[in-house]
Amino acid sequence: MGEYELRQVRRRALALPEVSERLSHGAPCFFVRDKRPLCYFHDDDFDDSDRVSLMCPALAGVAEMLAAARPERFYRPVPSASGVFRDWLGMFLDEPDGDLVDWDKVADIIEDAYRLVAPTRLVARLDGS
Repeated sequence: MGEYELRQVRRRALALPEVSERLSHGAPCFFVRDKRPLCYFHDDDFDDSDRVSLMCPALAGVAEMLAAARPERFYRPVPSASGVFRDWLGMFLDEPDGDLVDWDKVADIIEDAYRLVAPTRLVARLDGS
């Protein structure tokens, strides 16, 4: 489960400057310069939710707004004891309700996350400067 969704995420994340992929806590994770987490991909074996999802850093308030507006698609990840994931956005990538994933929107969310965690020089490179 989740192979198609992982390919879609992988294609979008690895297109960004200096992004790599490796397993972290048993799940595929994408990192900027192999250090800063950009997004975590989870399929149903991660948390037994029977869902495929992606978690990315987001500006403060964005996760709350999207989760309130579209709880069938977005959620707020539970922060770790150290506060990791506090301002992250979770999104379901599977289609149990028949609602198709907007992969352009997913790409935008990944790019927004990249802009939050990547060094200024890499963001400038993304912008073509």
